[in-house]
Amino acid sequence: MGSCFSAESRSPLPGSPLSPHLANMKKRNSRKRLGSRGSSFEYRKDEALHRIPGRFFLNGSTDVASLFTQQGKKGTNQDAMIVWENFGSRTDTVFCGIFDGHGPYGHLVAKRVRDHLPVKLSAHWEANVSSEDVFRDFGLGSMTSEDMSLLSVDKESRPSIDFLESEKHPDIFETLKESFLKAFKAMDRELRVHPSIDSFCSGTTAVTLVKQGPYLVIGNVGDSRAVLGTRDKNNMLTAVQLTVDLKPNLPAEAERIRRCKGRVFALHDEPEVTRVWLPNNDSPGLAMARAFGDFCLKDFGLISVPEITYRHLTENDEFVVLATDGIWDVLSNEEAVEIIASAPARSSAARALVEVAIRAWRYKYPTSKVDDCAVVCLFLDSNSNHLSTASNGNTEVQPTSKDELDNDIEENNNLDVLTPLNQSGTTRTEEETSLEGNEDPSKLEDMNLDIGINWSALEGVSRVNTLVNLPRFIPEKEEKAGK
Repeated sequence: MGSCFSAESRSPLPGSPLSPHLANMKKRNSRKRLGSRGSSFEYRKDEALHRIPGRFFLNGSTDVASLFTQQGKKGTNQDAMIVWENFGSRTDTVFCGIFDGHGPYGHLVAKRVRDHLPVKLSAHWEANVSSEDVFRDFGLGSMTSEDMSLLSVDKESRPSIDFLESEKHPDIFETLKESFLKAFKAMDRELRVHPSIDSFCSGTTAVTLVKQGPYLVIGNVGDSRAVLGTRDKNNMLTAVQLTVDLKPNLPAEAERIRRCKGRVFALHDEPEVTRVWLPNNDSPGLAMARAFGDFCLKDFGLISVPEITYRHLTENDEFVVLATDGIWDVLSNEEAVEIIASAPARSSAARALVEVAIRAWRYKYPTSKVDDCAVVCLFLDSNSNHLSTASNGNTEVQPTSKDELDNDIEENNNLDVLTPLNQSGTTRTEEETSLEGNEDPSKLEDMNLDIGINWSALEGVSRVNTLVNLPRFIPEKEEKAGK
């Protein structure tokens, strides 16, 4: 989901503790403003990124995709999305992504990942395909020293689970799989040291895909979801879930977290929502097992390693829906596919799904705040006219106005300081549990834990905040501990 109880960023009360990263960041950047040299460089870099032809991140549509997001009732819209045609300078390749931020700075984390994860993926993919051409221009101008340093990231040795493991995969899958793993690892490392985004108690999910010709490769972290609309042998449109919702209620995820001394349990007043907690503190109560950011939990079992899945597309496959959990909390896979297919035009398909989801929230959960919703619908054959009752319609790309672009970039330079929350007094549903052992958390990321396809986390509707409470740290004690 896209918010937490402390979603409003404001100045702290006198004497209130901050996260270690934020406390140090405030000292370093207290005088840093948009006009400074460093922030001006970031501004120009992001502005150039947003102007790339074929890259879309606002409401609208193209010949091959429809995008739409709407803010919920919890504050700032923390969802982000992107469609990048001609990805990696390949005319037959499209990159799509959905990102659901959470925590006080989740919207900044989601936008940062939206903007920079595709760049890293393209760089690693290019390096894997042809090392001698790795430094060529791939749509952003010449490679920077930062981008070149990312290419030396070591291999992520933890294998990912693939639904079609028995099938012999083409070379593109193996190449993209390695590129996804490297790019996700590099992205999380960048967030850890970012000078102006505090990701200590903020993070984002990510469902990303690359389509090249008939091949589809998906990298997933968190609990957003990808669903395929395809026709069965009776020519009936059906829904096929392409990703697993990576939540702490999955046995393999819970085992990894507990082996890293993290705790996994639900609260009495929300028994359907399993959460991740620090070893000796009833916080933050994160409702997912993998995410970018959230570094307060990265030593206790939370990882950013994506699950990589592959599908060889056929003429029966019509579209892929990527959506944040604001959609899936109130609509089933089948309902989402039916809504997309019955949209009056492809250009309005994503918006139709968001609008139905918002009405469903108000009807099913009238006392709950509507969550942020974001949808990307990728049509697998832009020339096809047999998508149920949907038609191609006219291409309607919403242009990126200068005001919208400036607002999108400047949000990264206007950070307020978080006011920590008090401890939650809610009791647990089970006793504190942890497995014995002194395994290195980084090694446990490499474990090949079995995730069953039946554990798709579809049953429990999480109509709650992603975070329950933020951990409280006293900077003075942290500084003394570090000496």
